Amino acid sequence: MTLASGCNTGRQTAPHPLARYRSEFPIFRDRIYLNTCSLGALGERTRRRVAEFLDVWDARGAAAWYDVWWAALAELRARYAGVIGATAEEIALAPSISVALSAVAEALDYTRRPKVVVTSLDFPTVAYQWLAKRARGVELVVVESPDHVSVPVEAIARAVDERTALVATSHVYFTSGAIQDIRAVAHAAHVRGALCLIDAYQSVGQVPCDVRAADVDFLTAGGLKWLLGGPGIVFLYARAELARRLEPGIAGWFGHKRQFAFEPGALERHDDARRFELGTPSLAAIYAQLGGLDYIEEIGVPALRDATAALTEDLIARACAAGFRPKVAARAEDRSAIVMLPADDPADRVRHLAAAGIIADARPGHVRLSPFFYNVQDDYVAALERLAAQSGH
Repeated sequence: MTLASGCNTGRQTAPHPLARYRSEFPIFRDRIYLNTCSLGALGERTRRRVAEFLDVWDARGAAAWYDVWWAALAELRARYAGVIGATAEEIALAPSISVALSAVAEALDYTRRPKVVVTSLDFPTVAYQWLAKRARGVELVVVESPDHVSVPVEAIARAVDERTALVATSHVYFTSGAIQDIRAVAHAAHVRGALCLIDAYQSVGQVPCDVRAADVDFLTAGGLKWLLGGPGIVFLYARAELARRLEPGIAGWFGHKRQFAFEPGALERHDDARRFELGTPSLAAIYAQLGGLDYIEEIGVPALRDATAALTEDLIARACAAGFRPKVAARAEDRSAIVMLPADDPADRVRHLAAAGIIADARPGHVRLSPFFYNVQDDYVAALERLAAQSGH
């Protein structure tokens, strides 16, 4: 196959085994979808689970809360736990990463440890939680990236001291797709007596993640991206000992141990991570995530990683051959399925792709492509050819 640049990239390879799932994602009937890192494609199993929720709502109304819907919440906590090697008792549900982070941020004591360490490559929501607390004496330290791709663990470690309450950073950086060594980050925090929180929104589902092996204290991710559950549902992992001990300074009735007692005079928290939960969850989002997890569990994250990594490496090689200079980690094992292509006007490039039925995304200075298991080689070859033709590569 020859790209618009004239570079020969070799013959077309046969579709990978997981491409058999592609037909279950209707968007591919008339579009090329390369934007899972923003929003996972809607699968038929997810649609069926949402329809199931609507049917129960229609048939039973609020009566479904006390058996069917309550069981769905418990099922989701347990299935989230299974994906990351946790227990159901260490999982709290939330509507967004911002809410989950807020619950953690309001549970920490900053009296003797007022510092929180983040990096310049983390999604800004992470930093915002503690910037909002500056008036209360919280100090935010932002560790800069020397190459705008990753942040050396050594640099993070140098920023941590006996005044640090928390190190909060990413498993996969949304700005480059680079995979961070979160076990090393956790060790850097723990050596100084600090806690470690990992934003794994861009990793869980596409990259294996084991909270026990990583020894992290908190981890949050959710359905929006690689777990194929859409917006409105995330989880917070809180290590069991912390989940029993910490008391968030914000609360809601789902965090109450006896919530149906309706007692305004006393707050009796759950004995597990559910104490970090706040209000009534969106059941449509709960059911959508259950459907998305049907794919993740059936395939398995290691197999997803293998297939997606092969697509990503081929995409990177073809992008280089076409004259692009992808901003990615130097080593293949440190790359996720997020490929950043430098562009002088990325929004215009994304519109140009969309005009041809190719869905991608723009971030400052870059077009962002993110293949997943339902993609095939032809998808990103078409995207690269169109981008190359527009930019004159």
